[in-house]
Amino acid sequence: MSIRLTRRTFLRGSLGGLGLSLALPVFDAYLNSAGTAWANGAPLPVRFGTWFWGCGMNPGRWNPTTVGRDWQMTPELRPLAPVRESLNVLSGFGVDLDGQANHPHISGVMGMLTGGAPPKRDNVLAPTLDLLISDAIGGSTRFRSLEMAATGSPRHSYSLRDESLRNPSEVSPLALYVRVFGQGFLDPNSAVFEPDPEVLLRKSVISAVGEDRRRLERELGSHDKHRLDAYLTSLRQLEHQLAIQLEEPPPLAACIVPEAPEDTEISAEIEHAVGNHELMAEVLALALACDQTRVFNIVFSYGASNLHKSGNQTGHHQLTHEEFVDAGLGYQPQATYFVDRSMEAWASFIGRLATVEEGAGTLLDNCLVMAHSETSYAKYHDVTGLPVMTAGAAGGRMLTGRHITGTGDPVTRIGLTMQQLMGLPVERWGIGAMETNKPVDELFA
Repeated sequence: MSIRLTRRTFLRGSLGGLGLSLALPVFDAYLNSAGTAWANGAPLPVRFGTWFWGCGMNPGRWNPTTVGRDWQMTPELRPLAPVRESLNVLSGFGVDLDGQANHPHISGVMGMLTGGAPPKRDNVLAPTLDLLISDAIGGSTRFRSLEMAATGSPRHSYSLRDESLRNPSEVSPLALYVRVFGQGFLDPNSAVFEPDPEVLLRKSVISAVGEDRRRLERELGSHDKHRLDAYLTSLRQLEHQLAIQLEEPPPLAACIVPEAPEDTEISAEIEHAVGNHELMAEVLALALACDQTRVFNIVFSYGASNLHKSGNQTGHHQLTHEEFVDAGLGYQPQATYFVDRSMEAWASFIGRLATVEEGAGTLLDNCLVMAHSETSYAKYHDVTGLPVMTAGAAGGRMLTGRHITGTGDPVTRIGLTMQQLMGLPVERWGIGAMETNKPVDELFA
């Protein structure tokens, strides 16, 4: 008897009287002729993520001097040589302060992620880029997004809906593992589906207060309504995520449940940060392969980076301001050490996504990851020429291997491009002087 191949085809048998089923890999027969979508036309999921490092770079040692595919590798980009063809380098894009003060280590990153320079340090003018994208693509997964920070603080997160609603970061690889693969995880390749009764109870509790939520909305002033709306948006999203956990997930051949990582020391000491980042990347790669989330944010080091070497509490940020520029080298060698380690970590992360086979390619092929920092030359808190990179092909929508310069254009051109590549129907983005309708056309396949 022939087997009719579908995405839900299992190898079935028995052992000791117990029924068994084994998930199959993603065969060509499951996919279209290009290997980029399921045979029924449904596309493979495309994921979006951000990867942040603090205190920028040295423009003369980081920015390539040539554009296009044949750009010349610079000293501070040299660690990226093994993954060069999987990434793009974008230089010369910056934040127009639009008459506002430059708030050190804030204006650059908020301009990048919200589309406008904040008038005050604690202002969040609009939801950050990841939330705009997760609102569009994150509704079908258990987690709308996952946030991680390698340097030890849950507040090291740039995923904000407004000043009061920040998605906190997981700072422990073990805690991240437990959150994703612990209680509540449904193995998509398991032969048995058993909804968690605690999830059903939580969903029921949230639904039960619906009438009170609607009544409260009618009784508040305009400002409080805005704050309540942001809160209720998160609550409605949680309700939806709980509903997803009560549905049987489709099988995913790339999904392999990893072993739990060891408990590690959490700190901003560089070797701890590198080690924890590598373990988090392991967990995240398989969380993506298991379709637990399609949006993520990683902070390797926060703005005003507190990375430091073992036994030396003088950190990266302090060095950018206090270390003398070496007359022979032309840069600050101790501060630049942390730039080099950051680029090594970014290259390692890209490489980890590329090791997971998915469809006709890899997990990286079906990702769009944007790496960025809050400043270019940290010694002067410069927000012009911010360093930005992308990795992955966004499911074939994006070209890679290029250097593109913005020659002073607003960094919102990149944010607009990220949204369009992820399928959002947006033609303009940004606030005030940063508003633009001009995407980075060179990135589109």
